[in-house]
Amino acid sequence: MNVDLMRKIDRRVGVPLCFLLSIIIWISAKIRFIKKKNPDLSKALFIELSEMGSAIIVDPAMRKLRSEGPTELFFAIFEDNFKSLEILKTVPEENIFKMRSNGLGLLAIDVIRFMFWCRKRKINTVIDLELFSRFTALLCGVSGARSRIGFASHHDEGLYRGSLINFPVRYNPHVHVSVNFMALINTAMGKHDTPYATTSVSSEELILAKANVSTEDQEKVRKKIKDLYPKWNGEKLVLLNVNASDLLPQRRWLPDNFATVARHLLEKFDDVLLIGTGAPKERDYVQNVVDMVGDERFVNSAGVFNFDELVPLYSISTLMLTNDSGPAHFASVTDLKVFVIFGPETPALYLPLGNAEPFFLGLPCSPCVSAANHRKTSCITRPCITGISPDWIKGRLTEYLNEEH
Repeated sequence: MNVDLMRKIDRRVGVPLCFLLSIIIWISAKIRFIKKKNPDLSKALFIELSEMGSAIIVDPAMRKLRSEGPTELFFAIFEDNFKSLEILKTVPEENIFKMRSNGLGLLAIDVIRFMFWCRKRKINTVIDLELFSRFTALLCGVSGARSRIGFASHHDEGLYRGSLINFPVRYNPHVHVSVNFMALINTAMGKHDTPYATTSVSSEELILAKANVSTEDQEKVRKKIKDLYPKWNGEKLVLLNVNASDLLPQRRWLPDNFATVARHLLEKFDDVLLIGTGAPKERDYVQNVVDMVGDERFVNSAGVFNFDELVPLYSISTLMLTNDSGPAHFASVTDLKVFVIFGPETPALYLPLGNAEPFFLGLPCSPCVSAANHRKTSCITRPCITGISPDWIKGRLTEYLNEEH
């Protein structure tokens, strides 16, 4: 479904629906004499539909709830994105509700399916990870869960979602999203009773678990690399993720810049193999960059590795240069050094939790996308991303590879 269409529906349809459902739930609670009490955490459902990276970032928070609850974890996510949950397998697949997003009719059917799914599993608590989405607030409301935890604007104006969230947490746009996620968990656990998340979050709590990668899986990846480049003899693997999600195309660094960096690395180091990564639908985009370089040691792997093979690929590689997108977060479950190019977003909020380092100009206008505008920007010139010099990146990657020799 078109992203702008989803935003329009969320605003124009979501606001009145949130208002109406809030009234219905309030009346129902009064009639049934339901009183607010501390959340029952025996069965907790997380909702994060559209952001694959956030499904990784929230993992430390989910593990904390599971270990201290104890809690059986459930998750609702768009079908196209659920693979991100399989990386760390914190939530069993049978506990994942996969919602289809390729049409309003299917989406409406899945909302009804979701209502029955939640009741069959006796979900007690719902934790909404989305930043002020009315659709996910509505899902919380129809879930049947007594406790509904999510972000609230509190004294801030706008971002109306009714009163569907009965355990609100004031979203803090000045701290990393992983800290905000942990604030939701601390609220669920009764550590504070106001929308202000006054419980401190230590850096140790935000350490991301590492994926278990078998030698067999690594060997399968090595064989595919050998098929791509038969001359490969164990040279260092440098990954270039040159594309970014269509949800925010402004995050894409210019293809010419990626090609400039690639040519430099191939000229500077004779013991590296460059691999352009991407999904099958990105193959032409990646091939364009590969063709600009015109060197046999830069190969196009878009569509070659399936999703399950990405983490094994990351585990045997030396570094990755990527736009701010999902692969940066997928790689964070390994020890791979990841260099992430930020523009309309900020690393202060979305830097991967692993071994990541940002390139970010920090212009006065950055970040221009946020929860307040539902991550929409009309900027076309994109100086925050086009202004990042290839020389800056060439110098830092060269420095890192020299350290690895």
